Order: sequence, then structure tokens, then C-alpha cells
Amino acid sequence: MTPTNTAALQEELEQFREEKEKIRALVGQIGGVDSNKRDRTLNILFIVAIGLLFLTDVFRHALHFEMPLPPLFSIELGVLLVSVKIIWMIHKQGRVEHFQFWILNSIEFRLNEITKSVRHLEDLAQEDTPES
Repeated sequence: MTPTNTAALQEELEQFREEKEKIRALVGQIGGVDSNKRDRTLNILFIVAIGLLFLTDVFRHALHFEMPLPPLFSIELGVLLVSVKIIWMIHKQGRVEHFQFWILNSIEFRLNEITKSVRHLEDLAQEDTPES
């Protein structure tokens, strides 16, 4: 192996390592441990809030417990909470889809580069072979 080939391979290896670190950083931003804890906390808060709204309505109607809030307030607030949760989930899914698109796009770009290199090597190999 010539020194030029070795240097080119080492440069390519360094580029690969840099890309790997970029991807690792992006994955950490999108769905790392902090994100999972925050998601779990928000999910628990949504469940508790909707559960409390349900219980207040059960107490109001089944046990005839007087509440200072209007009867439809809990339904309206529950619909609002569920709507916010759905919007939040759509936003999270959009981020994941963007990341997947970015990964697939970079894979396609690398495949195109490899294809060009292989074609170039095939052309060189055909030039080097003696014709019979």
C-alpha cells in the first residue's frame, strides 16, 4: 500500500469518526435520557390532571358534591389537555421524521460517492488490462 493510499484511508477514517460523533450528538438531542425523563414526567402530569378532572366530575354527579367550577369546565379542560398532548406528540414525531430523513439523505450521499469511486476504479482497471 502506498503512502498516498494510507493517507487517504486515514483521512476517510477521520471523516467517518467526525460524522459518527455528529450523529451521536444529534441522537442525544432528539431522544436521549433527559428527553425520556421529561417525556415520562409530562405523561404522568397529563394522566394525573385528566384523572383529577374525572374524579371531580364523579364526585359532583355521583355523590352530589358541590364544586365551585361549572359542570362543563372539566370536560373543556380535559379536551384542552388531550389536544395539547396530541399536538406535542405530532411535534415529537416530526422531529423524529426529520432526523430519519437526514440520516437517509446522508446514507444516499455516501452511497453515491462510493458508486462514483467504484466506477472510477473500474475504468482504471479496464485501462490497465491489455486487450487481446
